[in-house]
Amino acid sequence: MLKITYIFRARVFLVQAYLVFTTNFFPWLTIIVILPIFAGSVIFFLPHRGNRVIRWYTICICILELLLTTYAFCYHFQLDDPLIQLVEDFKWINLFDFHWRLGIDGLSIGPILLTGFITTLATLAAWPITRDSRLFHFLMLAMYSGQIGLFASRDLLLFFIMWELELIPVYLLLSMWGGKKRLYSATKFILYTAGGSIFLLMGVLGVGLYGSTEPTLNFATLVNQSYPVALEIILYIAFFIAFAVKSPIIPLHTWLPDTHGEAHYSTCMLLAGILLKMGAYGLIRINMELLSHAHYIFSPWLVIVGTIQIIYAASTSLGQRNLKKRIAYSSVSHMGFILIGIGSINDTGLNGAILQIVSHGFIGAALFFLAGTSYDRIRIVYLDEMGGIAIPMPKIFTMFSSFSMASLALPGMSGFVAEFIVFFGIITSQKYLLISKLGITFVMAIGMILTPIYSLSMLRQMFYGYKLFNATNPYVFDSGPRELFVSIAIFIPVIGIGMYPDFVLSLSVDKVEVLLSNFVYR
Repeated sequence: MLKITYIFRARVFLVQAYLVFTTNFFPWLTIIVILPIFAGSVIFFLPHRGNRVIRWYTICICILELLLTTYAFCYHFQLDDPLIQLVEDFKWINLFDFHWRLGIDGLSIGPILLTGFITTLATLAAWPITRDSRLFHFLMLAMYSGQIGLFASRDLLLFFIMWELELIPVYLLLSMWGGKKRLYSATKFILYTAGGSIFLLMGVLGVGLYGSTEPTLNFATLVNQSYPVALEIILYIAFFIAFAVKSPIIPLHTWLPDTHGEAHYSTCMLLAGILLKMGAYGLIRINMELLSHAHYIFSPWLVIVGTIQIIYAASTSLGQRNLKKRIAYSSVSHMGFILIGIGSINDTGLNGAILQIVSHGFIGAALFFLAGTSYDRIRIVYLDEMGGIAIPMPKIFTMFSSFSMASLALPGMSGFVAEFIVFFGIITSQKYLLISKLGITFVMAIGMILTPIYSLSMLRQMFYGYKLFNATNPYVFDSGPRELFVSIAIFIPVIGIGMYPDFVLSLSVDKVEVLLSNFVYR
């Protein structure tokens, strides 16, 4: 009888667990946010054994996180619903009325999936690292939690906490596993980003404390709150400075080339693929959604700065001798298209900006990965010292050339679709006069001409000629299975989005329409 009772209770427990697991009340986002950093803490208790256990454990955690995220979004996210979904609201600190608020919509689901995908591949790219591998992989998982938490935050203070969670891991990854000038680059990074965080905190406090009712930091409440024009402009500038540092936007971009030039290429993948997108996401989520009146005022300046940024960064990239710095300046140039899309105040332009966020996340991460694997083989980082690498390394040459074509917006790849939609968005925008739109598109076209120049010049200096290598060189080996897998894994979505961009656009189109429908008059 006792045995039957236990069996019955076990069945009831399993049924209840299944019901909780398959309903929307299950705390999916909380588990997705805290799993990486908590699982990363276990790394310090694992046996060492030549780092193999640590590396496989980290990769398995990343894969598990990616599978959980994909499952939650596929089965519990409605694409045709522009409202916040999978909402979780738990009281955290009673004194400040601070809540653990999480939720996703069409703006956040793309960056979250991008974060999971790039972090998993970056962990695989970090396989050769053996020095202090426990700390290295823990820091990568801590970044994973911070990035997912930021994109899923529905509370401004929680947004700020997740924003700050990125600083220390990146500083340690750069200062401990970087190049010869790693301490200088790490110090420059922390000064810039911490300085930007001060403006972010000022904006958070200003938005949260203003109002006739009780102070609140809830996004759902703040989106319906209005401010005096002068105060909204001040708050907008404070938030913009913080996001301009992270994006980066000129002239607050100078930390990026130094950071990319010294960081390990797995760290560069996280920086180019995810970290820069946090600033662009903040511009849409806070500056555009919460401070729409000020955004309407500043949007022409965003378009002007984005246009200048495309030309300036593309021209500067052409003069860089360091391979990774050249790719870094190309990232700064491509961020200009995101600025123009955000400043267009047009559903087409904004969707193009969101698509560019995802597209450049893949392309930038792939280029830095291939630059790092090339350096591992030839131990040369300056382009004018390279040459003839295509013969001993045909696989790396093929993949590097393919992603360079994607970066210069070759039709059929994701970069072309994203930039074309931004072009079309600024042309069809009702805010700007025809002469202004023609001037902007003309300058943007010049920038798109400069992109093939520095990209093809980079390929020529690296892979053609006979300066260093030829077919008989026995000391240079081609891409291995791990490198080839990472490259192909990133190349598939680049081609997929280029052929069928609606796969990404369908995630955000409804949210963008709702955001713009109440943009000027709320």
